[in-house]
Amino acid sequence: MSRRHKAFTAAVSVWLFASGGLCLPVAGREVNLTLWPQKVPSEMGSWSLLPPEASLIDGDAAPLYEKAVKALPDKAGDKQIREWLKMPIDQLPTEQVEQTLGTYMESLKYAARAVRCRQCNWPEWQPRTEVANLTEYRRITFAIRLWARLEIARDGYEGAILALQTGFGMARQLGQAPTIGQAMVATAMGHVTCREVEEFLQRQGAPNLCLSLATLPRPFVDIDKAIESEAKAVSSQVKLLKERLENQWKEGHEAERAIVRRFDSNLAALQCVEAIRSYAASRGGQLPGTLGDITEVSVPKDPANGEPFHYARTGATAMLESFLPPGGEERERVRYEISVKR
Repeated sequence: MSRRHKAFTAAVSVWLFASGGLCLPVAGREVNLTLWPQKVPSEMGSWSLLPPEASLIDGDAAPLYEKAVKALPDKAGDKQIREWLKMPIDQLPTEQVEQTLGTYMESLKYAARAVRCRQCNWPEWQPRTEVANLTEYRRITFAIRLWARLEIARDGYEGAILALQTGFGMARQLGQAPTIGQAMVATAMGHVTCREVEEFLQRQGAPNLCLSLATLPRPFVDIDKAIESEAKAVSSQVKLLKERLENQWKEGHEAERAIVRRFDSNLAALQCVEAIRSYAASRGGQLPGTLGDITEVSVPKDPANGEPFHYARTGATAMLESFLPPGGEERERVRYEISVKR
């Protein structure tokens, strides 16, 4: 681990405790996962994917997010960050990544502190006004993902967990904001943070995150709160328009709820993957014949329909995929092709 890398990780951690273009993602990627067997720990310990209770501080996160936005560097490096996020993790030019992340340091420090605040008092939304900073929150999310990826590439699991807590924590807080737009961006943040969890669990020696995934709230994003908040704000100003468009809104709201459920399915599928990794650790690297063979930990059902995930083993590989709703498209499905290192 280079001095610069140590300094980068330490700077965020010390600052936290001493100072008290992202689009909605397509869920239905087919991802090949090569797993190193690792048992589920008896306790979650320090591997929580949201800031643990002991690290929480009094205060309001919203002003800290404003500071994170103002501290963002210009957009010159954004394209390069997106390219690095597409790159195989072992090909990541870590020295260059460290230098680029250094320009985002202030924003990352504010975001990492914000997610540890017990409150996040988002401003009330006024109809016919745009919600502030959504583009900037996307940019911060890209930087958080790259931070996590750098830590994972260096097998810095504690640093990676700090980055993942920041990504999921920011998504959780934004998902409790008063507008549907904020809820949708929060869902997108959570989806793409899951991609770095996929990288994490494929590293040799990486802790098993089954318990950590199991304790994440479901639903993760409170879409119904946002729907109700917007409806209340609109009804007070444009009652007639609300009545005319009510049916159209209902259709749109169901689509938004489906997007949130797909994110919850992604989290549950990753929990299944970690249960499989634990099973393999106890049985010489063997994959289970069925999910029902896994008895040492709880295997979640698909939140999309309340039924077990579809699982099939074929020789040395297995396929895990989520429920496809009636009339749905393949892009709406979560699918993992799984193999195990021995």
